[in-house]
Amino acid sequence: MDISVVIPLKDEAESLPELCAWIHRVMKENGWSYEMILVDDGSTDGSWEVIQQLSHQYPDLKGIRFQRNYGKSAALNEGFRYASGEVVITMDADLQDSPDEIPALYEMITKQGYDLVSGWKKKRHDNLFTKNIPSRFFNWVTRRISHIPLHDFNCGLKAYRKKVVKSIEVYGEMHRYIPVIAKWAGFTRIGEKVVTHRPRKYGRSKFGWERFINGFLDLLSIVFVGRFGKRPMHFFGTMGTIAFLFGFAIAVYLTIAKFIFLQYRMTERPIFYLALLAMIIGSQLFLAGFLGELITRNAPERNQYLIEEKLNLE
Repeated sequence: MDISVVIPLKDEAESLPELCAWIHRVMKENGWSYEMILVDDGSTDGSWEVIQQLSHQYPDLKGIRFQRNYGKSAALNEGFRYASGEVVITMDADLQDSPDEIPALYEMITKQGYDLVSGWKKKRHDNLFTKNIPSRFFNWVTRRISHIPLHDFNCGLKAYRKKVVKSIEVYGEMHRYIPVIAKWAGFTRIGEKVVTHRPRKYGRSKFGWERFINGFLDLLSIVFVGRFGKRPMHFFGTMGTIAFLFGFAIAVYLTIAKFIFLQYRMTERPIFYLALLAMIIGSQLFLAGFLGELITRNAPERNQYLIEEKLNLE
């Protein structure tokens, strides 16, 4: 199969018929074999019923319905699990992403050799203060931390080589940082393409200000896990050793001061308690490093979601 189109959605019943027809037209015009995987993330507006109806019209449509709302990352992760196309395209279901961008994205993966291509909504049709300015700031911070020269990490329109989506895990709210996750997994050929951002036609945005706070914490998690997930002792052991040696050096100084310079009130000095605290914290950090080496980072149940129904999936 040439292309899998993974579409996470929540309460997008109005836009689904137009979106599926648009994708179908693009695929047939280019002669590609394809599948559409629609992941219903706990919709309450009848989106699943629309997906069931559309499956009769489009045999290549497949559906996954979550029992409740788990979030976009969970929806993408499940979609990636079932995707079988050599190139995987992700896009939002609100019609703000144009399926007409698929041919160029497909060519960048298959002919130009990219592992991942991220869309760049250079001209956005969003609220300036609630989305545009915070998004630009967040993308700037992510570029500086990850050293990936992308302008729009959170763009839903992306293309992946199949091996990429089968090698990464997306959880929590880390869908914003899939390029960062892919880079830490060893996929460094990451490209960018300017894409059309269309005004929202139906409904309203499902995201608020809290996504930026959560996103920043997720970014720190990704960077930490990427660098130290397989070797936690390198982080905790180093910090623990520094703290312990700092406290030990103070204790040695106080001991010398007591027996050589006859300063007998050593325990009455605040620096004595600072030394004790530093050695205790250092020992605890060192122990945390040992425990981290024994505990696997990937809990087996972390990405298990309750799926109420599946459509056209084995």
